[in-house]
Amino acid sequence: MSNSKHTELANHAWSVADLLRGDYKQSEYGKVILPFTVLRRLECVLAPTKDKVLETYERFRDSDVDVSKFLRRASGHSFYNVSGLTLKAIAGDPGHVARNALAYIGAFSPNAQEVMERYDFANQVKRLDNANLLYQVVGRFADLDLRPEVVSNHQMGYVFEELIRRFAEQSNETAGEHFTPREVIELMVNLLMAPDDDALTVPGVVRTVLDPACGTGGMLSAAEEHITAHNPNATVQVFGQELNPESWAICRSDMMIKGQDPENIKFGNSFSDDGHRNGQFDYLLANPPFGVEWKKVKDDVEHEFETLGFDGRFGAGLPRINDGSLLFLQHMLSKMRPVVDGKGGSRVAIVFNGSPLFTGAAESGESRIRRWIIENDWLEGIVALPEQLFYNTGISTYFWILTNRKSPDHKGKVILLDGREHFAKMRKSLGDKRKQLTPAQITEVTQLYCDALHVAQDPEHPLHAKVKVFGNDDFGYRRITVERPLKLRFEITDETLALVRESKAIQKALDVEAFTAALKPLLGQVWPTKRAAWNAIRTTMAEAGVDWPSGAPFQKALREAIGVRDPEGEAQLVKGMPEPDADLRDFENVPLDEDVEEYLRREVLPHVPDAWIDHSKTKIGYEIPFTRYFHVYKPPRPLTEIDAELKALEAEIQALLSEVTE
Repeated sequence: MSNSKHTELANHAWSVADLLRGDYKQSEYGKVILPFTVLRRLECVLAPTKDKVLETYERFRDSDVDVSKFLRRASGHSFYNVSGLTLKAIAGDPGHVARNALAYIGAFSPNAQEVMERYDFANQVKRLDNANLLYQVVGRFADLDLRPEVVSNHQMGYVFEELIRRFAEQSNETAGEHFTPREVIELMVNLLMAPDDDALTVPGVVRTVLDPACGTGGMLSAAEEHITAHNPNATVQVFGQELNPESWAICRSDMMIKGQDPENIKFGNSFSDDGHRNGQFDYLLANPPFGVEWKKVKDDVEHEFETLGFDGRFGAGLPRINDGSLLFLQHMLSKMRPVVDGKGGSRVAIVFNGSPLFTGAAESGESRIRRWIIENDWLEGIVALPEQLFYNTGISTYFWILTNRKSPDHKGKVILLDGREHFAKMRKSLGDKRKQLTPAQITEVTQLYCDALHVAQDPEHPLHAKVKVFGNDDFGYRRITVERPLKLRFEITDETLALVRESKAIQKALDVEAFTAALKPLLGQVWPTKRAAWNAIRTTMAEAGVDWPSGAPFQKALREAIGVRDPEGEAQLVKGMPEPDADLRDFENVPLDEDVEEYLRREVLPHVPDAWIDHSKTKIGYEIPFTRYFHVYKPPRPLTEIDAELKALEAEIQALLSEVTE
């Protein structure tokens, strides 16, 4: 189907908005248009076997047998309708349109009724009837030709996506939260399954696929199509979960029509209500919402993390509350099939923005999750995509490809592929989407990923600069704490006396007024060492009849009050060791494969010879600075060139001014 054809069908469905205007808000149009489109599609799919279903229903309706299995067999699908009504017949009886419409919906099998219930369809029927609009709306959809021989399941997906995009625009919602551009899905599925293409051709192969944020089901459909294209006799079972009721209903109805078990598409939040608990799958893929907080499920997630650890889904760590992307990835990794005797295992693909690559300091939740993934050797590759590729965001996006069954030549390695320049500009933008991937570009990036190890080793390859291969440890680092000694001189000034007066610890130890009065003869004096200062102060206190308090708190507070930081001052000691100065403390990230003491000698000591590393504070971190690896330095233009350009512009301005003044 051409773009114009699926747009034409979407326009036909959306034309109902003209009828709804005034009785419905713009943001509510989709609540009518989407369920009626689904209903019409279900009706068109069931039409060829309708007579056979009605005949079967009449034969068994009064018997004690479970008629549902006979009805499913008669319909040729996992759903059916036992009413003789159609939308056209309902529209032909204007006096009873509401009653007949509700009876028609009630005659569907329970799984199809559940889809319509997610749209609150019965209430929409009543609302339309009260507004005297139901007859016209039913008639408009009765004329919409959605027969499978005219509109394939794949093409129907485009129609639904176009309707959702319009609904989202009217509702000020984000269309991209509900679906992903089809060409992006195609590339993602290619990268996910390309290494398995030979295995997928084995006779009798069975594969399971999960998308825990499945939206309208586009990724699940593409995965099934990819596998069956390689092996028409393969058995593909798809599973999904979706939080948005409209998207869930479309996905579920789509899977029913395609012969998949609709019960595999669960409704609800994957974090707090895992619809596939304990499930294991061959392939897992998802495009979770970018940067969405998980505050609503915080209690459930934290409880699982604290009580189950690695026996649950989130044992590696919890990311910051405002971005649940890495929670989705952990959720998916928990459902990989284990590898036993070289068999089994899973492959995982997920769409992220740039944040999961590097956010979070060493030993933060994000860094711990990255460390867990990389040290388990699950990260196979990351592919950078062009900007402005998605409907709801123009920012940089990445595919992460993971597996627990890496091929021998990939073990211990991670592929980074820069696909940011592989795009074609769209003639007309859709939301934030201004770029698209052509079939040729999808093929090129797929092949480049499959050949990545070879391309990275071949400087003569035309795309050599687009691929880099790293060892797992290359992404790890030690976050070391570099300390320098606290150096002080000691002095009595008006400022330090004020600090003495304000000190709670000194106030608690003695009469602070008598103490400061005793110190006044020392105003202006400076001592290079603490011992010299203490001796002078104790002497003047004794002369004034003020006792020197016992205990460390007083001396510590006095040092804080009259000690002044001085690079040439006395290094302070604690149990014979230099006391670190918190104000001079610095941090350095040292690659895992480098000795930290050697790093200190080379990078730090030439500048600050008295520095040392506090090894007790060292932390391990992991990050993937993708853009840094592919950054190409561009030297600034020569000054002579810039100067010549400025002079040319100046001359041009002078010429324009002379025209004005003449």
